[in-house]
Amino acid sequence: MLINCVAYQEGKKLSDISVEAISDYLEMPETFVWVALREPAPEELAVMQHEFGLHELAVEDATRGNQRPKIEEYGDSLFVVVQTVELDGGELNVGEVDIFVAKNYVLSVRNNCNRGFLGVRARAENEPHLLAMGSSFVLYALMDAVVDRYFPVVDMLESELEKIEDRIFIKGSQRDNIERLYELKRKVLVLRHAVAPLLDAVGKLHGGRVPAFCRDTQDYFRDVQDHLYRINSSLDAIRDTIGTAIQVNLSMVAIDEGEVNKRLAAWAAIFAVFTAFAGVWGMNFEFMPELKSHYGYPAALAFMFGLCGYLYYRFRKSGWL
Repeated sequence: MLINCVAYQEGKKLSDISVEAISDYLEMPETFVWVALREPAPEELAVMQHEFGLHELAVEDATRGNQRPKIEEYGDSLFVVVQTVELDGGELNVGEVDIFVAKNYVLSVRNNCNRGFLGVRARAENEPHLLAMGSSFVLYALMDAVVDRYFPVVDMLESELEKIEDRIFIKGSQRDNIERLYELKRKVLVLRHAVAPLLDAVGKLHGGRVPAFCRDTQDYFRDVQDHLYRINSSLDAIRDTIGTAIQVNLSMVAIDEGEVNKRLAAWAAIFAVFTAFAGVWGMNFEFMPELKSHYGYPAALAFMFGLCGYLYYRFRKSGWL
């Protein structure tokens, strides 16, 4: 569906226009058209392709969706794909924003994204001296808004990791910790798949050869890349900490298993005394001297219990029991 279709000239809003009038405004000097679509049908994209002269490969990617973040150049225009990552309860909702941009137009296509970009448009209209830079500033504003929405997700991941770390040394929580750590690792990978490709792609918009209409906004795109670097560094730190936490958790499991094995070994040694002596005295040979002794049976029991008690004391003292 169509959200907005607005024409701007020298940083000021001219008016809301109809789709049919887009081609007329594109021919006006110092003017660009900013159109926003949400989950459009193929027919709507076909109309936009006709009005803006969009490249068929870019339109095909936008129609299919599920593209990796990228920036592709088609003649004098750019096709930009960014992924939105939003918090939805405890889960991450991944959407996509496809942006077609040239000197005289910006077309944004939003899919599976709950939050819109009306605030971005309002901000741009309130800063006409920046909007006067043209479509490249709008591209920056849209990308900056998407990247800024990554920061709350990073904060959530760090908070969740801290909660899990506080539980690592709580006895009996190891299984739950492992499950939560792997779930957290999955979320980190989701966000990383949105950040890492975009980090490399944004480098095309500042320094070296950049599209002509982006030359005046190179510093702004450098700022976007700096934010992406910070987010990527935070994700690397979280991922390393998760790996360490998993190793520590597995070590705690091994330690607990070792404690159980020591207890079992200690009790096995104690009961082995009964087994050994009962096996010897249970052979019932005719000429065993203790068979004729009046106190043989209680003396044997006392000896076995005494030896077992001594073993229990020694194991207890050494921490095995």
